[in-house]
Amino acid sequence: MDKAMIRVRIEREEAENLSPYAAPSALAERKREEAECDIRTKFQRDRDRILHSKPFRRLKHKTQVYIAPSGDHYRTRMTHSLEVAQICRTIGRGLKLNEDLIEAIALGHDVGHTPFGHVGEQALRDILGHFEHNEQSLRIMTVLTGDGQGLNLTLPVLDGILHHTGAGIPWTLEGQVVKTGDRIAYLCHDYDDAIRARLLTPSDLPPLVCRVLGNTPSQMITSMVADMIQVSEGQASIGQSDGIAEAMAQFRGFMFERVYDNPILREERRKGQYVIQALYRYYEEHGEELPETALTCAKGDPHQAAADYVAGLSDNYAIAQFQNFFIPSH
Repeated sequence: MDKAMIRVRIEREEAENLSPYAAPSALAERKREEAECDIRTKFQRDRDRILHSKPFRRLKHKTQVYIAPSGDHYRTRMTHSLEVAQICRTIGRGLKLNEDLIEAIALGHDVGHTPFGHVGEQALRDILGHFEHNEQSLRIMTVLTGDGQGLNLTLPVLDGILHHTGAGIPWTLEGQVVKTGDRIAYLCHDYDDAIRARLLTPSDLPPLVCRVLGNTPSQMITSMVADMIQVSEGQASIGQSDGIAEAMAQFRGFMFERVYDNPILREERRKGQYVIQALYRYYEEHGEELPETALTCAKGDPHQAAADYVAGLSDNYAIAQFQNFFIPSH
């Protein structure tokens, strides 16, 4: 078989088998035109570019909730991204959407997260006045990789990454699936990690959450995924039933009160915030120590260059750099 026929066959199967509301890969556009792959569709190439990128690899050492957890089984940003991709592909398959687009968005949605999770994001926001990890994810994919050229991902993937959080709504159903699926993943898996960390027990859950969603991560995910498929089937947008949406909102409020804002975690997060701000100020004043590409991508702006570089660090490397710059050696 001619290699090019493989991609053509996949594109034809998409047109024949996917929902009329799905995003066909053949119609996806890039900011810069490029030759087609003989075997993979555009969305499959995007997924592979993200998966093989340095920003994605760094997610294995970036905090999800717990900074330097005492155990091997807590989530990182990488495992979270993989779990989002799995949950969202299940929803996408149930709705006959484009799973390759879903997977690309899911794998790339959090590459803009700083070290130490949302603590690091807030630390840069406090200094800069504005910093959002979804916007940084987009900046990584369009500017900071590929020697300032980005990965040249398709526009539906970039849109889904940018709008996976915040007020904006992705214009593809696949992006909308990731927007809700991301929340399903982090609530259920952070709850699982909180039980492991002995911050919670299943009996702590609000009665409505237990009754509607269940009290194990598996039950919760199944409840929300099945509801999304049932409510969204044949529709031009992704939705949830009122009952599931209410229980999910209550679950989210519970998690913020009992886990995300838990005083037990506050001291480690304060340390993480201090490290991020100290590193930012150091690199802002010592731009000559930044990689040349950081300054080039920032067009000479020392504030942007320092923010880009510090935001891209893994937890481990940020701590090592802090020790190198600020802790006396023996």
